[in-house]
Amino acid sequence: MTDRLRLGYVPLTDAAPLIIARELGFAAEEALDLDLVRAGSWAQCRDMLGTGAVVAAHMLVPLPIAQGLGLGPAFPDLDLLMVLSQGGQAIAVSRAIAARLKGQGHGFDFRDPRAARDALARAHPGPLRVGVPFPFSTQAELVRHWLDGTGLAARLSIHTVPPPLMADALAAEEVDAYCVGEPWASRAVERGVGALLLPGSAIWAAPPEKGLVMTRAFAEGHPDPTGRLMRALWRAGRWLDQPGNRGTAAEILSRPDWLNLPPELCERGLLGRLHVTPEGDLRDCPGFIRFHAQGATFPWRSIAAMLGARLAARHGLDPEWAMARAAAYFRTDLYRRHLREAGADLPAASAKVEGAMVAPTPVATEQGRMILGADAFFDGHRFDTAFARR
Repeated sequence: MTDRLRLGYVPLTDAAPLIIARELGFAAEEALDLDLVRAGSWAQCRDMLGTGAVVAAHMLVPLPIAQGLGLGPAFPDLDLLMVLSQGGQAIAVSRAIAARLKGQGHGFDFRDPRAARDALARAHPGPLRVGVPFPFSTQAELVRHWLDGTGLAARLSIHTVPPPLMADALAAEEVDAYCVGEPWASRAVERGVGALLLPGSAIWAAPPEKGLVMTRAFAEGHPDPTGRLMRALWRAGRWLDQPGNRGTAAEILSRPDWLNLPPELCERGLLGRLHVTPEGDLRDCPGFIRFHAQGATFPWRSIAAMLGARLAARHGLDPEWAMARAAAYFRTDLYRRHLREAGADLPAASAKVEGAMVAPTPVATEQGRMILGADAFFDGHRFDTAFARR
């Protein structure tokens, strides 16, 4: 018997595991029929999940943490069961700012976040309005971390803009720049209203972007369909990271039922070959987005704690309480239980020192060793607390 599950998603490249699981049969192999419900914004996606309109959702990684810290509507507890994607974001600036950057000799090299930040400060001396898809998003965290401790931070204001409307906001001069997941960063270049300044991975080598989020009541009360869904999405992510499959994925994602965009635009982020200016300047960004490889799907409790500490600092909450509470919403226990039988590499620990790995690093697993991807921050920042070492 096939179970039908309604899942919420926002049309982005990183919704690929849900779409591929449905379109290529990974869900059907687990006796699941996925009914994917498109949301126009992250608030709508969160509300659909919180009110029971969907049983699970493709969701911003920090969002369930914010909910757990009381920074959202009074919904049932929302747990992140697995990470669906790492990276895939880019910062776009307006055409006017891009012209001033180019006039100053900035090369848009995509590699040096300090040089890009300093060049932006010179090219745009006034208030800096940056669009992000939601206040509690990896994009917001990346922008704040990148600008922290500089004059730009004092001039920064964060504005929430739904991803498909980012290029419109830039064209209308409602924001000066934005940080968003593909393909909506490239949309600014495609429309000629902006240029790409920096990928998110230049700021943080492995920024966890989206996760599978479910109400705690459903995840714990319905373990069988929960496990089958996790395995279907895990296998879809594995397929996405196999060489040669990204072109097919772009063709599927671009269809009217999903992103409804030209396949070439969807392909840019998937292949990490990005047009950074309307004039056609190209940059190769290997590993721009990852769905499975190098432990990308594991929901590290230390990442949750780090994000909880950052939210606590901005909202006047007790940091120790926030870290412990945030970590409880990243369900490493369910990940291990449901993905062990699928053959997933399972790290021996559920927390690590965040930002410590400057290159792919072998770590112990339940059955041997695995390679984790680099997770360093551009400025050498590390999140190293007693909690993270447990």
